[in-house]
Amino acid sequence: MTKARAQPFAWMVVGFLWLTYLLNYVDRQVVFSIFPALKRDLGFSDAQLGLVGSVFTWVYSLCMPLTGRIADLARRDRVVVASLVLWSLATAGTAYSFSAGAFLVWRGVMGITEALYMPAALSLIAAMHAAGTRSKALAVHSTAQLAGIVAGGWYGGWAADNIGWRPGFYLLAAAGITYALVLLRVFRKLPNLRPEESRERAEPLHVLRSHCYLALTAAFFAFCVMLWMLYAWLPSFIYERYGLSMTQSGFTATVYLQTSSAAGALAGGVLGDRITRRAPAGRFYVAGLGVLLSAPFAYLTLAGGSLTVLKLAATGFGLFAGLMIANIFASAYDVISERNYGFGAGALNMAGGLAGGAAIFFAGLWKQTLGIETLMGWSAVAAACCACLLIVVAATRFEADKRRQSTP
Repeated sequence: MTKARAQPFAWMVVGFLWLTYLLNYVDRQVVFSIFPALKRDLGFSDAQLGLVGSVFTWVYSLCMPLTGRIADLARRDRVVVASLVLWSLATAGTAYSFSAGAFLVWRGVMGITEALYMPAALSLIAAMHAAGTRSKALAVHSTAQLAGIVAGGWYGGWAADNIGWRPGFYLLAAAGITYALVLLRVFRKLPNLRPEESRERAEPLHVLRSHCYLALTAAFFAFCVMLWMLYAWLPSFIYERYGLSMTQSGFTATVYLQTSSAAGALAGGVLGDRITRRAPAGRFYVAGLGVLLSAPFAYLTLAGGSLTVLKLAATGFGLFAGLMIANIFASAYDVISERNYGFGAGALNMAGGLAGGAAIFFAGLWKQTLGIETLMGWSAVAAACCACLLIVVAATRFEADKRRQSTP
């Protein structure tokens, strides 16, 4: 396994999974740029538009512990391919919806099918990359999420304005199924990274022994409230506040936030690996600092009062958010056993997804009364407090948690 991790093939796998994850996020993000079209064509209310994101995110999140367990027991490459095919079919189903209810049902199906991907893909990358390159490998993979949000934000608005959102969704489904055939050929060369006896010894609930893991989960929960409020509602916020077209709003809402997040994630991956050589809990410190510093910029993105301030604040948020994005799973893998990588990633994703789903829904429900700026302000304060807690817990409990991960 050591040789496999050191080979260039391990980085080639990251590259192919990067493209898979790109499609994953294009398919889930594209809908947020067509909210005005959904209001017009299917009669969605603001609360129902919030459910478009929340139904997907809640279903996706609740499935994560199960799909994480599947990633620890089944061949991870096959789980990745199956997920890609199934979520592409769900995207086609969404395009065929002619009522708000049907649309929401297919978003739930998409949540189930996309939930299979993350635990399997992240566990595969972590198993192929030793500790010295793990943050960098996971950071590179995470930038596909950011690129997918930009591409989905632009593509959704473009499709709605030019070819219609339904044909646009059908094209995405076709692209996903075609790429699944490519992955099948690539994965034939994968080494065996999961010995049978290791699968039998997996004890998922052992991850809850780690104080650092629990603090990381709390920080990720608070972070995702801010993150998904911006991901879901920023295009509509720009469309309503500044009068841009759907194409311009979708692009503006994503390009500054996601390009800076990609830069922050790449820097965070390098920083996480480097600091960990000197301080074993270094990845936790980088992740906590990212959440702490991103919080005020999240608030300014919505409360700044001008499009220029919005762009600058979104850029600042993305740079610091990237530190968390790069190190969230690499940090978790430092304090849990490899035999529980899938479940550990799945449980983290569940916490973040539940937080994001709640943020999307309640922002839609309360943005006309409380104001989305006020909601973001409260969220930013909570995230900063959780970030401080994470740093303190990592400083005091990391060594004990590290020792405990090898104890059955």
